[in-house]
Amino acid sequence: MRTRMLALSAVCGAALLAPTAFPATADGADGGTGADPVSAAELLARVKSCTRISDGKYRTDQGGPAKVPVCGTEGAVFWQADMDIDCDGRITKACNSGTDPSFLPETAFRTSAGKPLDSARLPYVVVPGPGPLWNHRKAGIRGGGVAAVIHRGKVRYAVVGDTGPAGIIGEASYAMAEFLGIDPDPKTGGAASGVTYILFRNSRVSPIEDHAAAVAAGRSLAREFADGDR
Repeated sequence: MRTRMLALSAVCGAALLAPTAFPATADGADGGTGADPVSAAELLARVKSCTRISDGKYRTDQGGPAKVPVCGTEGAVFWQADMDIDCDGRITKACNSGTDPSFLPETAFRTSAGKPLDSARLPYVVVPGPGPLWNHRKAGIRGGGVAAVIHRGKVRYAVVGDTGPAGIIGEASYAMAEFLGIDPDPKTGGAASGVTYILFRNSRVSPIEDHAAAVAAGRSLAREFADGDR
């Protein structure tokens, strides 16, 4: 388990375009397994080549080699890394200081009611905090942005929900790991490699905690991305 740095203040930086907000919807709560799914193979074909947009490469763990670039197209950013478990935010039976030695009762982005996100229930991804390598806000990535995460042939959709250390990449919520069939235990779980994160620029789910809205928006954006339209 890495030691994570909490980023709670807003970071300045203009987005490429104004964000698109997706309304809440009950459609697609299964995470991409219903009608007209976008396959993992289609998405992975789009990320075979990398146009690097980060000023260097990230580590996946403190003290490890820096080998993960952030890549980009006009409509998305992506990287391939491990998955460490973010159990921060709302205190629950699964996520608390007893289950997670690095637990923090806050998340960088909050619910529509102003409360920390529930990492045990909401699938979300963690982006590195702004630093010398990359500033996610300048790339059109912000809290509530839509993401597709791929692991072992599964595609699941999520939001951007928290930030981590400026030099480390590859982390997602307890619920995101569980959604992908990855052990979500913050002490012993996660995936050592083989996770692809695709974040869609200038997208936003509102409210951030509406997972069904993230799935519906993710399917549409993933289809555009797979077809080469983003």
